[in-house]
Amino acid sequence: MQTVFFDPTRTYDDNFDNGPFPQLANEAPKRKITKKYKFLDFEINLPFGIPAGPLPTSKHIKAAFDYGFDVSHYKTQRSTVFPVNQFPNVLYIDVEGDLTLEKAKKPLVGRSEMTKDPKEITITNSFGNPCRGTEFWQEDMKKAVSYEKDGQLMIASVVGTIKKGFSDEDYYDDFAYTAKLANETGVKVIEVNLSCPNVANEGIICFAPDAVVAICRKSKEAIGNTPLLAKVGYFSKDQEELLETIIKKTKPFVSGWAAINTIPAPVVDTQGNQALPGPNRLQSGICGASIKWAGIDMVRRLTMIREKLGLDFGIIGVGGVMTPHDFFEYRKAGADVVQSATGAMWNPNLAHEIWQEENRK
Repeated sequence: MQTVFFDPTRTYDDNFDNGPFPQLANEAPKRKITKKYKFLDFEINLPFGIPAGPLPTSKHIKAAFDYGFDVSHYKTQRSTVFPVNQFPNVLYIDVEGDLTLEKAKKPLVGRSEMTKDPKEITITNSFGNPCRGTEFWQEDMKKAVSYEKDGQLMIASVVGTIKKGFSDEDYYDDFAYTAKLANETGVKVIEVNLSCPNVANEGIICFAPDAVVAICRKSKEAIGNTPLLAKVGYFSKDQEELLETIIKKTKPFVSGWAAINTIPAPVVDTQGNQALPGPNRLQSGICGASIKWAGIDMVRRLTMIREKLGLDFGIIGVGGVMTPHDFFEYRKAGADVVQSATGAMWNPNLAHEIWQEENRK
């Protein structure tokens, strides 16, 4: 099974400039749409797609839509040019069963060779949210929006960038400014990425309630009537009250929550040394089959909070979706939309397989 949307054996720049690999234009499977779904009042063919990550340009978005990934994200963008982390950015991870929080405290071994069935793999994902600059991505995002077909939705993911001399408020304002730039492209939904573990000086901000509230408030003010999503990481059971507090305080601004991003863990080579080159890259985001438990758990808890508080926010479930069965597990847990990054990278027909299963019912 060959990767197509993003090939981790090639550099990020190669994927960006020359991908997707191979060219897919005439290979997409055909489908007949017989029923529709709703997400944030938008009509959707299939509540499935690809989260922020594997789709860095409009070409990749077009390929995803052609292959039936109907709710897909344009890769997280910034207000400034930002370099990619050193290559390689993806390694296969040795982990048996679920990557629990306890297991994630200990070093995991990363390898360049895949030794498992693609449906069972776990990988690192360490890019650092690179950006070619607003002059590129604003125009390219407009093109990506134009590739939406009936029943498809592209979401723009944005993140703030810490710059020299920035205060906390400056950082939060940069989220809002970047959201405003994305809104100018005509995209219908914008997501603030509060969950990326792969940029050392920025870190995972979703566990800081004051910061989350400020970012969401400022971003919503910047984009007006455009719906705002917030992408978060895994909140442990001990953080249940924190999660509920954040949802309560942001309810005027946030139309939906996406969970999860990855589970951070130290990644080493077979000799026990840092596996990914460059400073501050011992800790890396882990995704793939072994984090499904965490994504489903977060969806269940978000669903419970939604019912408890009498709210109507949307829920996107992400993490370890490798097969149609995984999709249906997420839907049963309460996800309005389900997304897959690792699964989609190694199986471009995953959306079609889910559509076939869904239409057998």
